[in-house]
Amino acid sequence: MTKDNIIIIGGYGHVGKILCTELSEMFPGKVFAAGRSMERAAEFSKQSGGKVLPLQLNIYEPIDPSILKQAKIVIMCLDQENTELVRACLQHGVHYMDITANAAFLSKVEQCHQEARAYQATALLSVGLAPGLTNLLALQATQLMDQTDELNISLMLGLGDEHGQAAIEWTVDQIHTDLEVMEQGRPVIRKSFGDGRVADFGAGVGRYRAYRFPFSDQQTLPRTLGIPTVSTRLCFDSRLTTRLLAGIRTTGISGLLRQQSVRNAVVRSFGKLRLGGNAVAVKVDARGTLHGKETKVECQLRGHHQSDLTAKAGVFAALALYRSELPHGVFHMEQCFSWNRMREWLGQRVAVDIQVNGQQV
Repeated sequence: MTKDNIIIIGGYGHVGKILCTELSEMFPGKVFAAGRSMERAAEFSKQSGGKVLPLQLNIYEPIDPSILKQAKIVIMCLDQENTELVRACLQHGVHYMDITANAAFLSKVEQCHQEARAYQATALLSVGLAPGLTNLLALQATQLMDQTDELNISLMLGLGDEHGQAAIEWTVDQIHTDLEVMEQGRPVIRKSFGDGRVADFGAGVGRYRAYRFPFSDQQTLPRTLGIPTVSTRLCFDSRLTTRLLAGIRTTGISGLLRQQSVRNAVVRSFGKLRLGGNAVAVKVDARGTLHGKETKVECQLRGHHQSDLTAKAGVFAALALYRSELPHGVFHMEQCFSWNRMREWLGQRVAVDIQVNGQQV
């Protein structure tokens, strides 16, 4: 039996649809949009002209082994709480890729490293924009210094962009949370949407104050790149909205988000917001030493449509998995790829500036 199918779980969701569409152009009839609703999967399959096939699959139930016997890769676009599905994939020699940003879950998957090696499978984590492109820009920054002491990542998202329902819900749910980050090699607890820091995103975007947010890259990078202090912050192209969220966090009003009715109302409002554009920008500020001297590295990335960039990074990673180019085990993006390779893949979709002590490189 040939193992050549690509199963995309959450494949009829916002990012999943883009992944399915791009991969089905390369592998028509081999890409499956999977999820709980057969009706939605079938409707999307019809829209694709049959290039994408429908598959009913509930991540809260054991996956049918017959699906895995014919699968080469499973791509996960949905948040999970346990690793049962991941382990089922690995035990069938199926490569696994995850585009979600839940640090606690990703650290659980890391524990499956030896199991993945034993079954000659690869699990690739931190795929997408943040985590994903942020991880690779962080890697690039560290490679331009002998030692990296501190790394601050800032992400700006356009409120006028189309954001998937799951992404909106996740963002709203994280506003009133605490997060664990590494500072000088020690774990400390910080408040989400607190501790604002100004980031310069460069030409055409400018300077914005961004606030701490629990993207998983800040928990992963201290381990994978050996950086003692890492933080990730978020802002929106609407400065008013960013300030408003920071304000309700400071005053404690954000605690109301724990009430389901309030939370659902905010999610609906976010879904309708069209206050800004569709721009997306990343800034990495790194501090360390080079040849014994204090050094500052700045990496700026600017583009449009967050979901498109997430999916484009996902297609890049999926192709490497499909060709079995990667070692067996569990890895994050920055452990398998270079920034330059990703930069070449993204092409004209993004503008990138990298400076060492103010000098372009």
